Amino acid sequence: MRVTILGCGPSTGVPLLGCDCAVCRSTDPRNRRRRSSIVVEEGATRILVDASPDLREQLLDAGVSRVDAVLFTHGHADHVHGIDDLRLINHNNDAPLNAWSDAPTLAEIERRFGYAFEPNAPGRGWHKPRLVPREITGPFTVGDIDVTPFEQGHGDGVTLGLRFGPMAYSTDVNALSEDAFRSLAGVELWIVDCLRRAPNPMHAHLPLTLDWIRRVAPRHALLTHMNHDLEYHELREELPPGTEPAYDGMVIDLGP
Repeated sequence: MRVTILGCGPSTGVPLLGCDCAVCRSTDPRNRRRRSSIVVEEGATRILVDASPDLREQLLDAGVSRVDAVLFTHGHADHVHGIDDLRLINHNNDAPLNAWSDAPTLAEIERRFGYAFEPNAPGRGWHKPRLVPREITGPFTVGDIDVTPFEQGHGDGVTLGLRFGPMAYSTDVNALSEDAFRSLAGVELWIVDCLRRAPNPMHAHLPLTLDWIRRVAPRHALLTHMNHDLEYHELREELPPGTEPAYDGMVIDLGP
């Protein structure tokens, strides 16, 4: 299995518009963070998780022009407002694209992007994205990839954590239930939310994320959804063995 970090930043991205802090002024590409998203590949199957507003450039940089499905963790703008860029995926696949999420997220996406769920006008090709809603109600399979969803607390809302065999993805979370920890048991790679150092009402902060990592005990943990409070090199130096900050374009291969 291969995982590509398309983006590991917060809803604002990093650098922030108008900010003059050291991280926002950094010339190190690992301190430049697009909105959070990943690609998961196994065998002949490739899954996109979330469609960020930076999606076009993310896919170009990763060399990804085709995916077999898109999964949405929740309906917030920084995770779905790249939907229009999916019409080139439709064009390259020459087919509608299955869009997987829970019922509330699919309803919210359809409310904002209803045209993406309607048939394309005859004779106009892929002039807009064409998504086919697929409701997540439990474990499911996309091609060669088995997916196990689990609920996560995100302030007063809910997001989907996703387990893909040996790896799991937990963005936009500040509370995990016992059921969620059971879903994470035995994971080799865990990509997990860590917005900043101080507590936040919507996202995990560094001490909380590290507590979770100690409990789950993955072989490898990557921090994502990081804001400009977290400088890549400083953070990497202070993290325990096996845990590191993600960075845009990072590729992780699992297994043979």
